[in-house]
Amino acid sequence: MIDITNLSYYLGDRALYDEASLFIGPKDKIGLIGLNGTGKSTLLKMMVNDAQPSGGKISMSKDTTIGFLNQDLLSFQTQDSILSVAMTAFAESMKIQKEIDKVIKEMEENYRDELVDKLTKLQERFEANEGYTLQSRAEEILEGIGFKTSDLQRPLSEFSGGWRMRVMLAKLLLEKPSLLMLDEPTNHLDLPSIQWIENYLQSYEGAYIIVSHDREFLNRTVNKIVEVTQADLHVYSGNYDFYEEEKELRNELQQNAFENQQKKIKEAERFIERFKAKATKASQAQSKMKMLEKMDRVEEVVDENMKVNFRFNFKTKSGRHVKRLENISKSYGDLDILKNSSIGIERGDKIALIGANGKGKSTLLRIIAGTESHEGKVQTGHNVINSFYAQHQLESLQVQNDLLEELKQAGTGKTEQELRSVLGCFLFSDDEVFKKIKVLSGGEKSRVALAKTLISEANFLLLDEPTNHLDMMSVSILVQALQQYEGTLLLVSHDRHFITQVANKIWYIEDKEVKEYPGTYKEFEWWWNKNNKGQETAKKEDKPKEKKQNTKQRTNAEEQQAIKDLKNVEKEIEALESNIKLLETQMADPQVYENPQEYEKVNIDYNKKKEELERLMEKWEELA
Repeated sequence: MIDITNLSYYLGDRALYDEASLFIGPKDKIGLIGLNGTGKSTLLKMMVNDAQPSGGKISMSKDTTIGFLNQDLLSFQTQDSILSVAMTAFAESMKIQKEIDKVIKEMEENYRDELVDKLTKLQERFEANEGYTLQSRAEEILEGIGFKTSDLQRPLSEFSGGWRMRVMLAKLLLEKPSLLMLDEPTNHLDLPSIQWIENYLQSYEGAYIIVSHDREFLNRTVNKIVEVTQADLHVYSGNYDFYEEEKELRNELQQNAFENQQKKIKEAERFIERFKAKATKASQAQSKMKMLEKMDRVEEVVDENMKVNFRFNFKTKSGRHVKRLENISKSYGDLDILKNSSIGIERGDKIALIGANGKGKSTLLRIIAGTESHEGKVQTGHNVINSFYAQHQLESLQVQNDLLEELKQAGTGKTEQELRSVLGCFLFSDDEVFKKIKVLSGGEKSRVALAKTLISEANFLLLDEPTNHLDMMSVSILVQALQQYEGTLLLVSHDRHFITQVANKIWYIEDKEVKEYPGTYKEFEWWWNKNNKGQETAKKEDKPKEKKQNTKQRTNAEEQQAIKDLKNVEKEIEALESNIKLLETQMADPQVYENPQEYEKVNIDYNKKKEELERLMEKWEELA
């Protein structure tokens, strides 16, 4: 279907690809992996002509169609409803539908036999394209990836970037191209939506390529791994677990071959050095020199698996009871998030808080961290020291600092060598520790903020989506650090492999109450599927009936109040977003960021407004 031959691509003097080749068949389900910056997204862009290779060629059969989900789609805006946007996938059928409507209107004014004949043919074409099921298919996919039925007629422009990306994903799935290319599709999905996409992809008829750092997602969706490493494409036939085993075996064989070859090279070099000046052996020495020149050299295996060799310790051990939540309630106006919920955290607990977006996970983390108002009591145990990591803390990094200066501000008193060791664990080596924060990518900023959190000597960590923007090696490093960590932690994540490796308890929010499963994620998943399978089937069967009953029970007064509340929140969000943009402009002004006091003042205001915007967006999602 697609043949990539001797592909080369250079960024200056650096080769992202050097004569790399790959064939993609019509049924291939490929996971494209590699470290950040190795060129995964660039390869996808070259396949759709958004980037031009430096050499080689990409050829494909004429009937090949490509659907590409990438981060650039976040900028797409329209006032059309999300259902309408998703249904643009059926362009041909929608065109036929418009022709049908036009003919029917003509017939109302001037009924003629030729119009009847034209209408019949159009309707036959429309039915052949399964036109009468298009809307229900679009609704099914949109609801499968997390939208409520009431969302479907709302304009795309009302939704945040992550939700707009979901609409674009729905559109691509409905188009069913012969090759689907998904660049980090799980970044904007919660766990139920990820599981829905997995089930959908398992029955997808065409081929697809997925760039993802979610190894569990890859394990459940792909039958081939293509690794981008050392400017080449290496193919492994199997899922991610198979790739790990196979790569270890390949590396062992390659390293043995390298060492054997090096042994032969050294023997030949010693012979040449010893006998090149002797007439009786000169011809043999010349022969060995030619052999060395023609030899196809085996590359030494480069170990890309970083090991954490720094222990993240803390001086003060907490008491047995770390936190106790008693009768916690939280609401935004008339919208209840938590209601009289009580639960405790004990020393040594490593808890993963999971579930769908909009249930209040991040709100609960902020309540426990003491940054969110609420009803009820949060009791903190003896000698408990918190450290809270969330995405908004990336903006609180001091952009004028280099990495070493930023870690020094954590106030741990660690030496420069110790801080260099920490940064090395998070893939910053040598002179990279002097890079300014302002030139870092999103993933690099995440690693710096995580390093600051882990060296804070807190004995209780709160981590909100810590694996976002991290590649697989960085996630592996974080897993190792948290496995070594001897304190207590509570994290929110949708990365199941990460949760499985780190957590010994699972929390979830159900019926506005925080509930606990006292075991690992694998155990929880088995228990949940066993206990909820029958209920889920019943819910699906009752869904049409429930919709009708809910519609009958809803009063006009309630609808009007909900619309009023929603509009008020939207106005607040619009005003807040304008203020945030103004502050971002100020922060980018050299006169501001070169003045530490002025920058700190603007930065504090900026972070407060970002937190307020996050709360408003949660409120808006629930109201909507």
